[in-house]
Amino acid sequence: MMRALDRLDFAYQALTRHRWRAVLLVLAIASSVASVLMMTALGQGARNYVTAEFSSLGKEMLVILPGRKETTGGLPPMGSTLRDMTLADMAYLQRRLPRVRIVPLVVGSSEAKFATRLRNTLVLGTTAAFQETHHLQILRGQGLPDLPAEQARPVCLLGRQLASELFGNRDPVGEWLRLDDSRCRIVGIFASTTSSMGLRMDENVVLPVATAQALFNTQALFRLFVQARAGQPLPHLSEQLTHLMRERHQGVEDVTIMSPDALLQTFSDILLTLTLAVAGIGAISLLVSGIMLMNLSLISTHQRTAEIGLLKALGADGPLVRSLFLTEALLLSGSGALLGLGLGYLAVALARQLWPDFPAQVPDAASLAAAGCALLTGLLFAWLPASRAARKPVVDSLRGNL
Repeated sequence: MMRALDRLDFAYQALTRHRWRAVLLVLAIASSVASVLMMTALGQGARNYVTAEFSSLGKEMLVILPGRKETTGGLPPMGSTLRDMTLADMAYLQRRLPRVRIVPLVVGSSEAKFATRLRNTLVLGTTAAFQETHHLQILRGQGLPDLPAEQARPVCLLGRQLASELFGNRDPVGEWLRLDDSRCRIVGIFASTTSSMGLRMDENVVLPVATAQALFNTQALFRLFVQARAGQPLPHLSEQLTHLMRERHQGVEDVTIMSPDALLQTFSDILLTLTLAVAGIGAISLLVSGIMLMNLSLISTHQRTAEIGLLKALGADGPLVRSLFLTEALLLSGSGALLGLGLGYLAVALARQLWPDFPAQVPDAASLAAAGCALLTGLLFAWLPASRAARKPVVDSLRGNL
């Protein structure tokens, strides 16, 4: 009976006799494992990114969107609706729910210009409370004035990045900025530690909501953010808002109210499905590597017929011969799995250095699954050649016939 260490040594010696064949097979398995890790890391990174984006709104925030999402699941409505949300709707909600904070948002695109420099940018119309709900840090100057929502004033805040591009090293506070055919005085420069679903807040202009409505010639609001008071349950608040909006719109329920958790769950489900799909595509390469391993094992058993016969003549039975060939397969697949894990983690670490804003991460389950699949593939595809060698009669093997 051979000891486990003797089997490993025997398998290692057999593989080194055909080292280039073994190296190529190890590289094939390693590339398969590394591709699975990279695919799952991208998917998990996308989920982490979306989670961070929604967490910036806070757990106590609800979002009211114009239009009704009639089906379950899916993304919120993004198009037009028969009836817009207006500042009058916001005022009605605020009167009925005085203890919650309601923040309007108007979004549009404009050409920001100072002297000879210009830049197309997004303009956000809102109130002073937006600075707290969306974590804007005032770097210079002051924030938006605390005006009634219906009152327009030609003042604005500039994101740090946009201010740098338009003004360079010059202090923009107090300067006049032209937005299309309108002008506003810059009262402050802000920075944001978050981006809103890929929207770089540092590249935007923030105006009072009524000023933005006049700039874009609209009364419609893009969104309403409703921040609950501490300890107030969001489901109950959502029901209240739905009832009040239905009452406000003559019995028609034409808005959608969503919480960050609901939006996050929707995106998370979509990204999980995509992650599993791309990981499955990467795992197909493991199947190809397994077929290569089986073919090479068949060739190896044919070339080593006399060796198999000698082993049996010395007393090795069928199960021992099978275990020797399976040990070789485990050495190959195990080495490929370890090398693939190293290459995969190295590639993910390099990606995090090149794109620090994208939190690529290899899930622990993916590492275990990829390595386990590599080992299992090696055993399964080596079983047939190993069993064929184990069943070969001693005399035929010694004659070198297969």
